[in-house]
Amino acid sequence: MHYVYVLKSKIDKQNYVGYTSDLKRRKIEHDLGKVASTEKRRPLDLVYYEACRDKNDAIKREKYLKTTYGRRYLRNRLLHDLKEHDYSTG
Repeated sequence: MHYVYVLKSKIDKQNYVGYTSDLKRRKIEHDLGKVASTEKRRPLDLVYYEACRDKNDAIKREKYLKTTYGRRYLRNRLLHDLKEHDYSTG
């Protein structure tokens, strides 16, 4: 299984989108500051993920979620969560 995931920074309220074959391990790496693109944006909340059977599908989905349309999809998909946790930007 491969996962596409979205982390929300509690510092800058921005999303980070990535993919991995081991979601638990990858989240720990982010939390420990071992991922350069998020190390200064910690703490991070895992706010969304999708499972894909195929690695290429996960990569395509990650790329889509980084587009304008993908960001719009996430904003609409996470609307309740954004209000509940006061993530008004992103």
